Amino acid sequence: MTPHPRYPHVFSPLKIGNTLVKNRILMGSMHTGLEDQPDAAERLSAYFVERAKGGVGMIITGGIGPHPTAGYGAKLLDDKDAALHRQVTEAVHAAAPDVKIVMQILHTGPLAGTADCVAPSPVKSRIGRHAPNELTEEGIAEQIAAFANCARLAQQAGYDGVEIIGSAGYLISTFLVEKTNQRTDQWGGSWDNRMRFPREVIRAVRAAVGLDFVVIFRIAAMDMLQGGMAWDEVVSLAQALEADGVDVISTHFCWHESFVPTIATMVPRAAFTQVTGRLRKALSIPVITSNRINMPQVAEDVLARGDADLVSMARPMLADAELVNKAREGREDEINTCIACNQACLDHTFTGKLTSCLVNARACRETEIAVLPAAAPRRIAVVGAGPAGLAYAAIAAERGHKVTLYDAADEIGGQFNLAKQIPGKEEFYETLRYFARMIEVHGIDLRLGTRIDAARLKDAGFDEVIVATGITPRRPVLDGIDHPKAVSYVDVIRGKAPVGQKVAIMGAGGIGFDVAELITHQGTSAALDVAVFAREWGVDFANHPRGGVTGIEPQVASNGREVTLLQRKATPVGQGLGKTTGWTHRLTLQRRGVKMVSGIEYDRIDDAGLHCRINGEPVLMEVDTVIVCAGQEPARGLYDDLVALGISAQLIGGAFEAAELDAKRAIKQATELAVAA
Repeated sequence: MTPHPRYPHVFSPLKIGNTLVKNRILMGSMHTGLEDQPDAAERLSAYFVERAKGGVGMIITGGIGPHPTAGYGAKLLDDKDAALHRQVTEAVHAAAPDVKIVMQILHTGPLAGTADCVAPSPVKSRIGRHAPNELTEEGIAEQIAAFANCARLAQQAGYDGVEIIGSAGYLISTFLVEKTNQRTDQWGGSWDNRMRFPREVIRAVRAAVGLDFVVIFRIAAMDMLQGGMAWDEVVSLAQALEADGVDVISTHFCWHESFVPTIATMVPRAAFTQVTGRLRKALSIPVITSNRINMPQVAEDVLARGDADLVSMARPMLADAELVNKAREGREDEINTCIACNQACLDHTFTGKLTSCLVNARACRETEIAVLPAAAPRRIAVVGAGPAGLAYAAIAAERGHKVTLYDAADEIGGQFNLAKQIPGKEEFYETLRYFARMIEVHGIDLRLGTRIDAARLKDAGFDEVIVATGITPRRPVLDGIDHPKAVSYVDVIRGKAPVGQKVAIMGAGGIGFDVAELITHQGTSAALDVAVFAREWGVDFANHPRGGVTGIEPQVASNGREVTLLQRKATPVGQGLGKTTGWTHRLTLQRRGVKMVSGIEYDRIDDAGLHCRINGEPVLMEVDTVIVCAGQEPARGLYDDLVALGISAQLIGGAFEAAELDAKRAIKQATELAVAA
């Protein structure tokens, strides 16, 4: 086979046990919630088929429980449950016979969320709802048998293999760490005893499925826990599992309760693959690496360095099901890149909502949102080239409509042009690169630097006008709001407003936190430098102490500004931030010394500073600058003018609703309207 000219490692086949995988990119496991829908078979099939056709070598499904105590989501306990899975595997193999599909077996253990949850010891997880029930000897034997039974049923259902997850704070991993395994019998105490449970699971699974079925074990190569697994334990476990019959070791990083981010946008690309590379040297079976690998060149570099044999790309397959095909065909600039925002994927998963993707609203809704050729192509004007306008224009033009896209600015992007300036959000450049390319690919007539009005739109005779004019920052009614000390967040982010040494930020939503990050940041963005990231989060890649964390206070560089984040609501500051990333922003700013005050009432701004009341008591904040992040108002002037002229128009994005800037909602709304246009 002739090597791919740009990605020779990515597109080389690999033998796994007795199975040949056509390339080195696999779609990693994600629990989407589709498993729990009434029409699960149809929706899961459509979801996986689209990605199988997109070119991946292997797909790993979301976690499937092997036992009634396994937690939320779908289970595979008997032949009746297997019927759903058989429909999915048959659909994938029919659509892409050369793609392997592997089912992940997941027992969430103490994170199951029910009073029936189980673990080796009754140690409650920091993020768990209940203290788990301690497994008896009989209970342990029952769980081992359940894993074997689940694997056997998966094989009968047509899967090519199973992945058993032994990381993240789920059941298997809790046997491995002393703080969660306090047993004194044969399942606890010494390291040999603590790794007995995963070894017995693998032996039972291999006995149940034979030698021609892929068995993957996902190991916590660096669990980011104080007192977590030592490096020699990680290596010895992997080697023992290889001896017990595992075909592939998949490396995972952190437990869910760890205080180190591993998949948020602030994490550098491929930050943890060096750990996989060290483990790979100790094994003779293939290893998989993961986390923040979102473009084909990143995957190629990881493989070329020898850090892994396969690369897992999970969320990138939500963002763009065609990622691998686009790489193979030299269309990398057409990839809709995962920006690791977590807003529609993990935040949804951990709040019980159906998973999707901020940059691709079709993800997990393939049976509901189909981009089909328009029955009657029309001339459509889209006014505003922010996320909503760009998404609508790209999809409408792809369907065959003739789209003209207007924006008064000299570049596309709208509010994304502010977001991309924030340290840790550099991935937002990728979304704008993608949309710029879609404008070219689909022949959209782009008119930048053009402030179009209703009369001109009427004269142009468009069949439809989409108003995506975004928002205007809200200027609160406050004595002194026009004082020179008071500046808008927009001007601060754009570098058009001076910021003093002592700063008060009015408003502690997402924008307030972004502004605080920007004005306190010092040095290289951690998202762009693994060494800086490791220092800021206390990770020791060089020495790999227990858990991989140093145990000393992380060092977060600051430029020394004295900043206070203020909010009117009495709730904790930052409570409304993303479920899976909000804590990282709060912690980073706290480490920089940013103060956070809730329950505040603003009185006035004058030469002395910001006058306010906290718990009814008057307070003067002697600040040099007051940055106003007091929300937004929909910019609907053009829409009102169009309606007055009797022109059909639709509002989308911030112009439709600006309660809080929300690109996820904007792109979703734009997508739904564009496929119906």
